[in-house]
Amino acid sequence: MGNCCCSEVDEQYQRQEQQYAPTNANSKANSVVVIPKNVRDLRQNPGNSNLDIFTYEEMRLATKRFRPDQVLGEGGFGIVYKGVLDENVRPGYKKMEVAIKELDPEGIQGDREWLAEVNYLGQLEHPNLVKLIGYCCDDDHRLLVYEYMACGSMENHLFQRVSATMTWARRLKIALDAAKGLAFLHGAERSIIYRDFKTSNILLDAHYNAKLSDFGLAKDGPMGDQTHVSTRVMGTYGYAAPEYVMTGHLTARSDIYGFGVVLLEMLIGRKAMDKSRPSQEHNLVEWARPLLNHHKKFLRIIDPRMEGQYSNKTAIKVANLAYQCLSQNPKGRPVMSQVVAILESVQIPQRRENVSIQSGNSATRYEVPKSIPSNPIDNHSKSENERVKDAEAPISKPERNKSEPPNENDLYNPYDDILFDERSESSRI
Repeated sequence: MGNCCCSEVDEQYQRQEQQYAPTNANSKANSVVVIPKNVRDLRQNPGNSNLDIFTYEEMRLATKRFRPDQVLGEGGFGIVYKGVLDENVRPGYKKMEVAIKELDPEGIQGDREWLAEVNYLGQLEHPNLVKLIGYCCDDDHRLLVYEYMACGSMENHLFQRVSATMTWARRLKIALDAAKGLAFLHGAERSIIYRDFKTSNILLDAHYNAKLSDFGLAKDGPMGDQTHVSTRVMGTYGYAAPEYVMTGHLTARSDIYGFGVVLLEMLIGRKAMDKSRPSQEHNLVEWARPLLNHHKKFLRIIDPRMEGQYSNKTAIKVANLAYQCLSQNPKGRPVMSQVVAILESVQIPQRRENVSIQSGNSATRYEVPKSIPSNPIDNHSKSENERVKDAEAPISKPERNKSEPPNENDLYNPYDDILFDERSESSRI
């Protein structure tokens, strides 16, 4: 969720009639689907037996009448509550924890975004997409019922200081899970463009498996000879691809840019937009991307909280992937299947080192760091600017051992950024 930016909202929600094709054995899609174009159509012909239809009273019971202590979070769509579906809510229901999102009628999203979630998540099933259990559209009420993701969002674990640092291995695994979710969407018979890829939309279950959530801005990709979809600019500051912001031309490569921003956040440990930093560092991509293909400089700005957990070779390989995903030239970005292949090649086994800290009636899961350096490097006490200045001397490429194969990590030679000015996206949306 989070604050979204849009120029305006379409007057009508276009009818979508298509078959979604799965990309692996663990995913499925319906063979014949007729998509309702508005809530009235949905009420008259729900057409999707995969979803349960709830009454508003059932939603009140599931959330203990929307008690404040049941709130999980809030964003542009509205408030998300923790709920329980059981015999008290509907006879015959086995007890199940869920997340219930209620549309704020005064919010920046509306029926169009709510219906998009029902349409997409009602048809699609994949291990790296959050499962939609059902919905409620009684009168003016619009609610969505999802599986409960016990560990919350990637954003909270990456940027909130109250929890232990997320390890390098876990960040790589989450990046791979999210990449698989995007690859599934892009690999459908008619590609689906997610359009709002960011850390707050990557949710984690009790075992830290990552799943994409919030499909309110998702859109069908181009068909036939079309090269793009023309649409009003919608998305989140700092994550939107520059060509989409400038032209409104949307392609799957727009999602790949957003993936590159998230990968950069994971590497550096900073938010995409952070006004608390010095002015030249407000926009993470503008500040950090030029440093990614300079190995020595990059290694001085990587998140120091992960010190000692990664090999330089692997970190540089992931940085190179982020660099290419963030190319100003859309054709310079890899496709998601290639991103998945690269991230699979750098995965490392994870040890389960989670502890549950009891707080009231709920347990919060924290990650125990594998090790704490006995002598943290001086980088902790230096600003990023000082660390970068330390690396201004000419950099020689690392020598390759004769037993190593040629460098196959670089799927592409990074394109020169010739298409667009490197101006802040936030100033143009």
